[in-house]
Amino acid sequence: MAGLSSGQRKFLRSKAHHLKPLVLVGKHGLTDTLVDSVNVNLEAHELIKVRFNEHKEEKRDITDAIAERTESEIAGILGHVAILYRPRKDPEKRTIKLPVG
Repeated sequence: MAGLSSGQRKFLRSKAHHLKPLVLVGKHGLTDTLVDSVNVNLEAHELIKVRFNEHKEEKRDITDAIAERTESEIAGILGHVAILYRPRKDPEKRTIKLPVG
């Protein structure tokens, strides 16, 4: 992905406001199971929240690693919650239309 503009990140954060976190980072931190769970949820929803119940001091590094391993974009980190976005591969099935620029 080419990266999100600040306007697109703002748009995605507003879309994510009402969402509940679907993935929780617990005592084991960054694991293959966690990455698999993020992948499954991104494929299903495109835009998800990941809540840090543990490893809060490492949330930026862990979020960066998750985004890299899932080929997703970080829309924002607010408090102990990261917002991740990855459009579906099939353009016909995408539910989120990003604003241009």
